[in-house]
Amino acid sequence: MQEYDNKVALIDAIKKTYQLFDREFDEILEEKKDIRIKEVDKTPQEMIVYQLGWLNLIMGWENDELNGKEVVTPSRDYKWNQLGQLYQSFYAEYSGYSLKELRNLFKESIEMWCDWIGQLSDEELFTPNVRKWTVTRANWPMWKWVHINSVAPFKSFRTKIRKWKNLTETI
Repeated sequence: MQEYDNKVALIDAIKKTYQLFDREFDEILEEKKDIRIKEVDKTPQEMIVYQLGWLNLIMGWENDELNGKEVVTPSRDYKWNQLGQLYQSFYAEYSGYSLKELRNLFKESIEMWCDWIGQLSDEELFTPNVRKWTVTRANWPMWKWVHINSVAPFKSFRTKIRKWKNLTETI
């Protein structure tokens, strides 16, 4: 897994990979956003919604902990062995949105995400177990949670959206 020297490097990586991923949607037509093909596990809309769901979920964990509330991961309604159902809830929540609206929400979420990271101390970001919601058997510091829910999927989904575009050119 990629590592970061500081939070500025992490924020830069998030912004860069987000911009590259988002640009892939420039030539996708609204009427094609829900086309599913067997070679790619998510539609273009689902790729953005998946990201919105996770970004908002993690921000919710952080807000709950900072407000003294019990944090339940991944959510109060779903356990870790029910991620497929969690993703379906993300898709249902954003089902009525246009691709343009989703991209705008995604951009706003990334801005909030980066602002949040910018306000964290190095200890909060790079030291394991500073936040209760980050405590797992893997003993990850917060930056790894941030990375696997932003930079990493932005890269892997960029590959998927490119494959989707190549395979749907004639549809």
